[in-house]
Amino acid sequence: MENFPTEDILWRPSQEIIEKSNLTAFLRSENLPDFGTLLERSNQDPEWFWNAFIRHYDIRFYEPYEHVLDTSDGIEWARWCIGGKTNVVLNVLDRHRDTPIWQKDAVVWEAEDGKQRKWTFAEYDAEVSRLAAGLKKLGVGKGDAVGLFMPMVPEVSAALLAIAKIGGIVVPLFSGFGKQAIAVRLNDCEAKAVITVDAAIRRGKRVAMKATLDEALQDIPSVHSVIVLKHLEEDVAWKAPRDHWWSELTAGMPMDEPTEIMDAEAPFMVVYTSGTTGKPKGTVHSHCGFLTKVIADFVLCQDFKQSDRILWISDMGWVVGPLEVLLAGFAGATMVLVEGTPDYPDKGRIWRLIQDHKASFLGIAPTIVRIFMAHGADIAEQYDLSSLRITVSTGEPWTPDSWHWFFRHICKEKVPILNICGGTEIGGAIIGSIVSLPLKPCSFNAPMPAMGADVVNEAAETIAPGQVGELVLRLPSIGLSRGLWKDRDRYLETYWSTFAGLWRQGDWAAIDEDGMWYILGRSDDTLKVAGKRTGPAEIEGVVLETGLIDEAAAVGVPDKIKGSAVVCVCVPAAGVTVDDGLKRKISDAVVSGHGKAFLPKDVVFASDLPKTRSMKIMRRVVRAAYLGLDPGDLSSLVNPDALEELKTKARG
Repeated sequence: MENFPTEDILWRPSQEIIEKSNLTAFLRSENLPDFGTLLERSNQDPEWFWNAFIRHYDIRFYEPYEHVLDTSDGIEWARWCIGGKTNVVLNVLDRHRDTPIWQKDAVVWEAEDGKQRKWTFAEYDAEVSRLAAGLKKLGVGKGDAVGLFMPMVPEVSAALLAIAKIGGIVVPLFSGFGKQAIAVRLNDCEAKAVITVDAAIRRGKRVAMKATLDEALQDIPSVHSVIVLKHLEEDVAWKAPRDHWWSELTAGMPMDEPTEIMDAEAPFMVVYTSGTTGKPKGTVHSHCGFLTKVIADFVLCQDFKQSDRILWISDMGWVVGPLEVLLAGFAGATMVLVEGTPDYPDKGRIWRLIQDHKASFLGIAPTIVRIFMAHGADIAEQYDLSSLRITVSTGEPWTPDSWHWFFRHICKEKVPILNICGGTEIGGAIIGSIVSLPLKPCSFNAPMPAMGADVVNEAAETIAPGQVGELVLRLPSIGLSRGLWKDRDRYLETYWSTFAGLWRQGDWAAIDEDGMWYILGRSDDTLKVAGKRTGPAEIEGVVLETGLIDEAAAVGVPDKIKGSAVVCVCVPAAGVTVDDGLKRKISDAVVSGHGKAFLPKDVVFASDLPKTRSMKIMRRVVRAAYLGLDPGDLSSLVNPDALEELKTKARG
């Protein structure tokens, strides 16, 4: 792990890209010569940066804040935009009223079966207002938590903004959750209402979402209202007076409902993220914080523009869903919203969507790319992808083969891959890629401004280029979670206890001699074999390079001699025969790449690997299944069949 692979620069921005970038405009407004100077000054004086940024991008307040940052309670409990009054809806919709953007497409939607709908910003705002008024009629208001349990239909974005508009707290739930996962989250935040649909379509199958919610609600006494969107004309059980059809609740409601004036730090959203043990963690995001961080990362650094059409196939239960809604709305851009998955009903669906909707800003996960690699480049090359301007990747670390495949066949070696790393607790990115700087494969070319991102050793000392350490923050960030919902001690223990005064992200990272950053996997997933430390991605990389395997997870298991040994769980490529010979080839590849100490104790073949809804491989679940241990919280597991298969294989 101390010698991570690094390659030469493969993409450089043209002078035109640099000149037209949002970053260059900001640098000029602040009389700064380059990003390096901006980064240095922002880390030395974060208050200067956030004041300048909020002013430059006209992030709006009903009442201006007195000062931007207060750390009087400690860096862990930083407060932002003190005394200010705002609302995310003021900045996402209200700002565009009486401008040409009002008649522009805000949401373009395509269902799994190909049906399409569109909303202009005016139509979008009217839907948000009517639902907001309906929620108020039901007695839902400021400070009330409202669950959002919906597939990716246009109304899910309207529901998110309607809750915020009335000052409620959005609690987004993954559309594939079962009753227990729903109940744990909504009980934790004492939700007063839930917005859902009758049913959804997932890979051609109907999923009865209201029926699942009804089961969960038997154990959630705080919920007094359920709003149901009639999406598929599914027959549903009805409980009066609790249940309300969306269409009936919003009929005749005003299309210009006023937006509630909120304290800048009032909670806008609680997003739950799973831990290895215990109940899910409720990350708390404020009206001023989440929006400002999203705009800093994606508009300033990743160059998102009003002219863009963003396609990022996701779910509202993952932080990317709300991020998309706020980003596109603030910028006055068009959000291409998609029901379903990237490769169903056909293996080239995502590429066709880019072509048909002229998507210019594409979000993608490396895990998804590896799936498309298995389908073959010929499928992607049937489509016109010339509308693409920017691609942004997040989730799992890239492997070199998947990065090169995507850069060659999708980006055509012209469009940059702007890699970002952060997460739910961050409200965006810690490190990322700046559009006006060069890129190496699998790299991040810069840390985000005003965060004090660093890579440190066990003594919290900055390490030299080429070494591997823990990714940390030395500064509070405006987008950070404001603690964990009703769990102050767990927040401090999880993020602030390893290094005094530093936020620990839980990722292994490194910086090369050229200043490029790399994420090498979760520190909790680290393998230490015979005293040698390595990240799972390094072992998985050499396995995937054989061309015999589509996906791999390397985990450590107890070993009497080495202390820990490697087990590789692999998904074979199509047409590859699974036998002892394949096991030997995989083992030989690992030994050839990393030495005899890393000879796998076992190689297991499966049809799928356990993944989160954001398509991250759940290595702790793989390890637990192999060892017959309790896997911990499984609420973010998107494919439980994969877990059951692994348990069966392990017993066999």
